[in-house]
Amino acid sequence: MNDKYLSVSVINRYIKHVIDTDANLQKVFIKGEISNFKAHSTGHLYFSIKDETSKINAIMFNGNARKLNFNPTDGTKVLITGRISVYEATGNYQIYVDEMIEDGVGNLYIAFEKLKKQLAAEGLFDSKYKKSIPKYPTKIGVVTANTGAAIKDILSTIKRRFPIGQVILFPSLVQGDNAAKDIVKNIKLANTYDLDVLIVGRGGGSIEDLWPFNEEIVARAIFDSKIPIISAVGHEVDFTIADFVADLRAPTPTGAAEMAVPNLVDLNKYIEQLKIRLSSDIIKKVNIQKLNLDSLRNSYILKNPSILFENKKQNLDLINNKINELLLKKIELKKLYLDSLKNSYVLKNPNMLFENKKQNLILLTKELNKNINLKIDNNVTKLNTIIEKLELINPLNVMKRGFSLTYKDDKLIKSVKKIKKDDELNIKFNDGNILVNVKEINNEI
Repeated sequence: MNDKYLSVSVINRYIKHVIDTDANLQKVFIKGEISNFKAHSTGHLYFSIKDETSKINAIMFNGNARKLNFNPTDGTKVLITGRISVYEATGNYQIYVDEMIEDGVGNLYIAFEKLKKQLAAEGLFDSKYKKSIPKYPTKIGVVTANTGAAIKDILSTIKRRFPIGQVILFPSLVQGDNAAKDIVKNIKLANTYDLDVLIVGRGGGSIEDLWPFNEEIVARAIFDSKIPIISAVGHEVDFTIADFVADLRAPTPTGAAEMAVPNLVDLNKYIEQLKIRLSSDIIKKVNIQKLNLDSLRNSYILKNPSILFENKKQNLDLINNKINELLLKKIELKKLYLDSLKNSYVLKNPNMLFENKKQNLILLTKELNKNINLKIDNNVTKLNTIIEKLELINPLNVMKRGFSLTYKDDKLIKSVKKIKKDDELNIKFNDGNILVNVKEINNEI
């Protein structure tokens, strides 16, 4: 009976065989835009090719990838030659790229990357500026077109999840040349309302359709908003500048509505759980208090309250006794000290203090005089010794023994070489001096 059921492998193998034998799929020519690009360490390239409404997975093995003359990145528009086949393990069909050439990078993508880099450098994407989304909002604002799938999805999702929430729509252009200005105007208008959260977005489309949400004025309006903003632009694979600036990014408008409001069913379940927990906690608390009350009722102290006072009275008596003992000891010590003062020898004979001081003064005076005389004697002895030494070298004493000093022009002559014939010399003796005139000079002694 089970023979008619096929395994997944058999089905995938059959589909792969059908596609691989289709001549129209063995060489296809596709143009589109690269997204989700990833270069594997093996050299293989994995990415998707997309246009305004669809996308297809692609793989380019390293042998063909080495032939590329450009660096493929997300947003690069390319022309591809390859074949369509199925990856049997997952059942996914994809294009195996043989050749790929650049079809020119779109101006919009270049502008997108330039603005993204600029605003990132200014800090508009920093997490520190992100405002938290309230858990239980009462007023939810929506900036989007008043027609189309986006607003319908948002309204139906909020009504289903959180019907008590009030939704205020700010109808806005979301496509075309004037859309960016209109989005900015409505974001500013929404900030004049008492809103808890604001959803800004639209449904899917091409990069041109989504471009108003890549405009700098929209990014700055989102950043300046006092109300937390959830961006909901396009599909999950679409990213805009608004997504990076917003406080929270949703993959779709429906996802934004789910992020903006809680699920009332879950809230009711949570409240019921809280009620159960609260009732349980109250019962536990009451039981504990009952036990405490019973414990107090059966307390020995409450049954015999006088014991408290008896203990206190006994403690008071002990303290009084200690205080009395300390006071008596203190008084006794003071009495002993007073008696010692009364019996003091000095108090009985006060003149003895002065007699002792007088005797000490006399002894000190004698000692001082003795030291002064000794010092004088020592100095006299030293002086006499110095005088004797001076006498020995005194030139006058030498002259007494017959020596004399000869001067020329008031200068002492120490050598006969300093004297010339007819010089006038002054010769000093011990008892006087004479003036002489040189007649002859003899250098021999």
